[in-house]
Amino acid sequence: MAAVETRQKRLLWLIAAPMALLALSAVYPVFFTINAALKTRKGFVLDRFGLATDPTLANFGQAWTQSRLSEYFTNSVMVTIGAVLALLVVSSLAGYALAVLRFRGSKLVFTIILVSLMIPVQVVLVPFYRTMIALDLVNSRAGLVIAYTAFFLPFSVYLMTAFYARLPRELFEAAQIDGAGLIQIWWHIMLPMGKPALVTLGILNTLYCWNDVLISLLVLQDQRTLMVGIAALRGEYTTNVPLLAAGIVLAAAPIVVIYVVFQRQIVSGIAVGAVKG
Repeated sequence: MAAVETRQKRLLWLIAAPMALLALSAVYPVFFTINAALKTRKGFVLDRFGLATDPTLANFGQAWTQSRLSEYFTNSVMVTIGAVLALLVVSSLAGYALAVLRFRGSKLVFTIILVSLMIPVQVVLVPFYRTMIALDLVNSRAGLVIAYTAFFLPFSVYLMTAFYARLPRELFEAAQIDGAGLIQIWWHIMLPMGKPALVTLGILNTLYCWNDVLISLLVLQDQRTLMVGIAALRGEYTTNVPLLAAGIVLAAAPIVVIYVVFQRQIVSGIAVGAVKG
């Protein structure tokens, strides 16, 4: 028995050691960024990796006001809210149609949606940008909302279809017998029952839209979202690293809070997406 317990302890240590190193590799960049944001530029140059001996919040104020992050923050909030709401409505309707109505060609449509998930964004950037120019949607928040909705819609439809496919079909049939129309069934039955998936989808799409740089950089060229504004804090020859770190902390703080509060819904949503519809 003692030999077996010793082997188990050794096995646990063999597993725990690399996991601890992995956790440290994830936590240290966060610590380094916050610590750098609390330093002056001179203090960072003199000691990059040491603790901030004279911490200051001046970098946060300068990043928020002089670097126009407050304006970029407003752009990100408006675009993210618009895109997430559009994605929730469209993906819920599409998932309802694909999972419940089962019209002719629904399996083909669902297969096309799955295939589109495998196409990298970079492959379609040239035709996407030409389309945005032709529709006069460049340099407009509405254009970026439409772009986010188009790019993130396949995953959203897939997730909602997988969730709705798990619901008892008898609910839909009973509502039809009672005389409810298709939109009434969606509004009064499918939406309330799909709330867990919709909450998860809203959180995931918020993370995607908020953290995006590439699509936003193409569409909003005169204006900027927060993440593009953070990238612009880097200088051509030299970079004020404490100012850049402060901007990164300000940009990441809302997302970190959302993830901590809703992490259970995010995990459950990923599990939902793993279920075959």
